[in-house]
Amino acid sequence: MRSCSPTPPTLSRQCLLPEPKGDIKIRGIVVIPPGGRAPVLNNISLELSPGTAIGLVGPSGSGKSSLARALVGVWPVMAGSIRYDGADLNHLDPERLGPHIGYMPQDVELFSGTVAENIARFQTIDSDAVVTAARKAGVHDMILQLPDGYDTHIGDGGQALSGGQRQRIALARALYGDPKILILDEPNANLDTEGEQALARALQQAKQDGRTIVVISHRTSLLSVVDMIAVLKDGILMKHGPRDTVLGELSKPVAPLSLAASGGGPAS
Repeated sequence: MRSCSPTPPTLSRQCLLPEPKGDIKIRGIVVIPPGGRAPVLNNISLELSPGTAIGLVGPSGSGKSSLARALVGVWPVMAGSIRYDGADLNHLDPERLGPHIGYMPQDVELFSGTVAENIARFQTIDSDAVVTAARKAGVHDMILQLPDGYDTHIGDGGQALSGGQRQRIALARALYGDPKILILDEPNANLDTEGEQALARALQQAKQDGRTIVVISHRTSLLSVVDMIAVLKDGILMKHGPRDTVLGELSKPVAPLSLAASGGGPAS
């Protein structure tokens, strides 16, 4: 492995670091949306470990999706740091890190092409990996019912599919290649009971496989899979701890924030 010189800074993204293990440390980050002026996240600190899942909850506009975008490098961190296995996210080559992160944004976006191409992220298609990801997402049988199976063209934005079908294929895309880190933003928003059960099984298996998982959801059913919960409000981390402890605190009448008021909107 080629060593990484700290100078000049422009070479830092060329570092050939080992595959990430999934140890993520967030230290006092401040995030301002591109083109914005006010922070949507202010002094957020969290630690994420392999084999564990954390649920992000809070009202619409609290910063949940903003944190997800910062974790995958879509939005820059203006202060503080996000470190993957000790390496600053700003110093990592996104093309090398990308295959190790399974990201499912809140607004699912599929592209004109086949089901297989979308699951494979429009890279060279590994048929076995595509089917494995689809099975993990619980969408394999559904895909086989499509006119041309995995070769079915779904149209711009996946217009040939229902909302639930698009979401489940997007989950398969996030799982493709067995990434070390999963960041899922409202992955069950359009799922029926069968889809939610498949998602819960996929997350349980990912935990057993030592993956690091971040889930944003306003449905308490999915929170049964997570180990930790972080509560955001107005871009500030209000609570953070073991799932049952935080849920117990949120259920008290005097709690400043309840799950009943939480939700995920486009501005979150």
